[in-house]
Amino acid sequence: MDLKTVTYLVVGFTFVLYIGIAIWARAGSTKEFYVAGGGVNPVANGMATAADWMSAASFISMAGLIGFMGYGGSVFLMGWTGGYVLLALLLAPYLRKFGKFTVPEFIGERFYSNTARVVAVICLIIASVTYVIGQMKGVGVAFGRFLEVDYATGLYIGMAIVFMYAVLGGMKGITYTQIAQYCVLILAYTIPAIFISLQLTGHPLPQIGLGSTMSGTDTYLLDRLDQVVSELGFSEYTTSVRGDTLNMFVYTMSLMIGTAGLPHVIIRFFTVPKVRDARISAGWALFFIAILYTTAPAVAAMARLNLMDTVNPAPGQHLAYDERPDWFKNWEKTGLLGFDDKNNDGKINYTSDKSTNELKVDRDIMVLANPEIAKLPNWVIALVAAGGLAAALSTAAGLLLAISSAVSHDLLKGVFRPDISEKNELMASRIAMAVAIAFAGYLGLHPPGFAAGTVALAFGLAASSIFPALMMGIFSKSINKEGAIAGMIAGISVTLFYVFQHKGILFIADWKYLESWGSNWFLGIEPNAFGAIGALVNFTVAIAVSRVTAETPQHVKDLVEHVRIPGGAGEAQDH
Repeated sequence: MDLKTVTYLVVGFTFVLYIGIAIWARAGSTKEFYVAGGGVNPVANGMATAADWMSAASFISMAGLIGFMGYGGSVFLMGWTGGYVLLALLLAPYLRKFGKFTVPEFIGERFYSNTARVVAVICLIIASVTYVIGQMKGVGVAFGRFLEVDYATGLYIGMAIVFMYAVLGGMKGITYTQIAQYCVLILAYTIPAIFISLQLTGHPLPQIGLGSTMSGTDTYLLDRLDQVVSELGFSEYTTSVRGDTLNMFVYTMSLMIGTAGLPHVIIRFFTVPKVRDARISAGWALFFIAILYTTAPAVAAMARLNLMDTVNPAPGQHLAYDERPDWFKNWEKTGLLGFDDKNNDGKINYTSDKSTNELKVDRDIMVLANPEIAKLPNWVIALVAAGGLAAALSTAAGLLLAISSAVSHDLLKGVFRPDISEKNELMASRIAMAVAIAFAGYLGLHPPGFAAGTVALAFGLAASSIFPALMMGIFSKSINKEGAIAGMIAGISVTLFYVFQHKGILFIADWKYLESWGSNWFLGIEPNAFGAIGALVNFTVAIAVSRVTAETPQHVKDLVEHVRIPGGAGEAQDH
């Protein structure tokens, strides 16, 4: 069968599976809608958490980033996985012991203030909406390439699928759907990697193949890649670093604490029966994530080498445009791969010099195009398409649930309508979810410039606003409501200001000095890495304001002790 038919069959089967699970796991109460009834097995929850968190950025973009950044791309591996260590040790068990449905609910009760709860909702929505834009865009791109429909049609189909299993099933439906989606995405990621590793090195495990010699030679794969990229004027793959050491450190830290502060990830630990299960669930999630994340560096290097060898088959030789392979033609149709014959010789000249380079390659195509470049069977290519869609849809569903629960549970029931019945709250949750899906779809069709193509910004926003509030709420009795509110506002505000200014979004005509600021990053720190600095601002402002305002009430101090210390273990020490 041709690729299009096979893709329709594979993707169609996965969609039927997702919708069938949603119907089977339909939520019948608010507890099932928000936290899947609180009875999910820790191993199953770990798998669902992995799918929830491994978005289109992990599946589609990360290997492409590493492939073109080289060693410097390790910032994403260290940051996104390191955040789970923080989450497992410092947040998940304590938030589970608290026993509520949402992150804003914890912040509202810990800081004894509806205002704090509302500020937390606003921060959650800003971070989640920024993140969900990329997921919806990923859905549209994947559909557009593999199902040969236009971007908008692909996005509408994705919205309809998410609507079916998210609005109907809530967290209960999403949880079991995400287990299926994890199985799809991990098979879709590892199977092509195994095939390509066998082709290039003879080793079935990509992790071993990455450090092995090329088949039939004594040349190591990474040495060969360094040689190829250097010949074309690019930095050596194994030594290239983005920015300086400080920027690398801050970028990694921003991704780590951003991971630990993402509300759609944290809410997953409310779905297990006991506190101990929250720790076990986090451990399993890290294991399931590691399968993909230890494979990604191999996928990145092999994809970059395959691309280079296609357009530059030998030193000094360039592929004739008229002889380009079918995969090249297919991706040209998407606009994500392009050729500009600057010297009119009919050959594809791919170099690091922008003035002479004739090939435009969008980094996001590398994982999706790699099986085609390697001439793998159609069923493998179709599986990759299904995996990319599973990654985008699973994270989009988790983010949309976090947004809708913040609106229905934290704003409507928590602030404006405390006496609302469970039936009406469940209806409001489903309406909020539907509105969130429609809004996300609109942003997917018309992405704002500052958010398009980046999820690091969403991690930075979570790092600068939600993570400090959670940490101080759990580990400090002295931080009061005034401090927490001021800290969250200061942290997210300074991060947004820095990002918008350097992205060219913020223009303040009266402040002439800002015009000369331009791209002069503060201490060399990139805008997408600024979340860690915003977190420092949040901590500093919260501590300072708490010291000059009223002391935290005793019942709140008792709550902190209850959340942190098991019964009979003594008092929690203040910090």
